[in-house]
Amino acid sequence: MRYIIIGAGAVGGVIGGRLAGSGHEVVLVARGAHFEALRDRGLRLRVPEGELIHRLPVVDGPAALGELRPDDVLVLAVKTQDSAAALQSWGPAPVAGGGTAAERLPLVCAQNGVESQRLALRLFRRVYGVCVWLPSTYVEPGVVSAAGSPLTGILHLGRHPHGTDETARLIAAGLEKSHFEAPVVADVTRWQYAKLLANLGNALEAVTGPVDSEEAGALFRRVRAEGAAVLDAAGIAYAGAEEQRAVRGDKVTLVPLDGAPRGGGSSWQSLTRGTGTIEADYLNGEITLLGRLHGVPTPLNDLLQRLANTFARERRAAGSMPVAELVRLADEAVGATDPA
Repeated sequence: MRYIIIGAGAVGGVIGGRLAGSGHEVVLVARGAHFEALRDRGLRLRVPEGELIHRLPVVDGPAALGELRPDDVLVLAVKTQDSAAALQSWGPAPVAGGGTAAERLPLVCAQNGVESQRLALRLFRRVYGVCVWLPSTYVEPGVVSAAGSPLTGILHLGRHPHGTDETARLIAAGLEKSHFEAPVVADVTRWQYAKLLANLGNALEAVTGPVDSEEAGALFRRVRAEGAAVLDAAGIAYAGAEEQRAVRGDKVTLVPLDGAPRGGGSSWQSLTRGTGTIEADYLNGEITLLGRLHGVPTPLNDLLQRLANTFARERRAAGSMPVAELVRLADEAVGATDPA
């Protein structure tokens, strides 16, 4: 198999680098300054054993590869707000021997949230979902880091909308030789919704900084409880905290990396890089959508969604809102939804 990593940022770059390090053929897809850095200097992967440099093929789109190969695996690792454009670009790409990528190749969605695989299934026949438990960072062009040890991450993998197959098992085998644990499960969305509840704090972290105070922690627990109530009302199953702890144990313990401090998660990184967009519509926004569909108020997630989008659009500094101010806004939002 050849792995084409569409979006070689924090998650995609680490997965691509680890696969390459275990001998797999990898092509990175990137754009802008990141593309130029990968092309000119290679992928610099900072991990507990040191900085690894992988000089890999890098392209900015399918045209640069010509015909795709029948043994290609497309790994979609862009932020969800960029998924539709990537799918439209790669879906029609021709495959040697006839047909298109959308018709013939497996597409693996290694992303936060649950929306990208829905989008993918409109175009691609073979879609796989991944629950991405992979603490990683990308804030500098050409450089990605992952501080997890002894494993880099845990990647539950399965067909979307459900089931498993031989392709999933082959991909998982490759990942398991590359510093990951990759359980193949028939109910991957159950793990993804559990991860979604954790990711509801991404916007909070992006707006106010690390969730390391009691005040911030208490607000996150309120946000998560609101999300869990919505999933329960919608009848959506998700892995519980005990089950997650049993699977993860101490397999992915963060260790300090020289020259690669981890300032925050994916949404914080988007603000730090000044991209102008953020994934909140597909994290907190997934909860607000389900809440509206099932008649459950979601004032806290609605607030975080709006604030995160404002920060991204106006390119405000990550973590620049005091926690106390956000708590005040949250209390006001909840009060406005209470019956008179």
